[in-house]
Amino acid sequence: MSPGLTRLPLRLPLPKNERNSNWMNMRSPVLFSIDERRCRRMRIIYASLRILILILAVVVLPSMVVAAETICRGRLWYVTADNLRVPEREACILNGGHVKGTIKVEARATLRAYEVRVVGNVQAENARLVLINRAPRIGGSVQVKQGGSAMLLYSTVEGDVQFEANNNKLLVVNIDDPGVPFIFSNRLRANDNNVGGNVQVIGNQATVQIFRNVIGGNLHCKDNRPPLGGADNKVGGIKEYQCADF
Repeated sequence: MSPGLTRLPLRLPLPKNERNSNWMNMRSPVLFSIDERRCRRMRIIYASLRILILILAVVVLPSMVVAAETICRGRLWYVTADNLRVPEREACILNGGHVKGTIKVEARATLRAYEVRVVGNVQAENARLVLINRAPRIGGSVQVKQGGSAMLLYSTVEGDVQFEANNNKLLVVNIDDPGVPFIFSNRLRANDNNVGGNVQVIGNQATVQIFRNVIGGNLHCKDNRPPLGGADNKVGGIKEYQCADF
């Protein structure tokens, strides 16, 4: 070695795996900082979503369930409901009120509705009794099928009235007639049903009486036993089959 020169330490190249490790160590603070910011943002988003879901579960969903359907057991006074259901074998008495959707009467259930406004339909299948008295307005239809008794008194129905395959005393009555049960003939006055659509009475094994209704469509009666009774109905369409003389 020449005088005055300083020996420099010999630097051997690092193995490949060590070079990679050192490179990662040099870059890791920056990468970790970016990842932490991303993770922090995701945690905030997830926390916000959880809070939103909790608010929906606590506030919105229960109100939706309550609004969807009201169960009627016993007596309800001036209730307002979106839809109303009478469960199987239960009895419901409605005094006044407003149903914005449909009334459904299940098997062997009883509905007595007095002065109730219904926007949609009244539907009953295999019901024991459906009595509708003095309904100011039923916006849809009244459908009673394969049940027991049905009584539509002094009411306005904008759609159709359908009584099919019932097997007990069936009445579409609006007159103090001897055939009407005592409670009705003595408590109610003559006041016509007003039906905007058709009245269809088909296949009933029941006593059917149809008196003094105003019907915008047809009056259709067929395959009922025993023979029907009726008179003084004003029909905008045609009277046919067993109701031809009504």
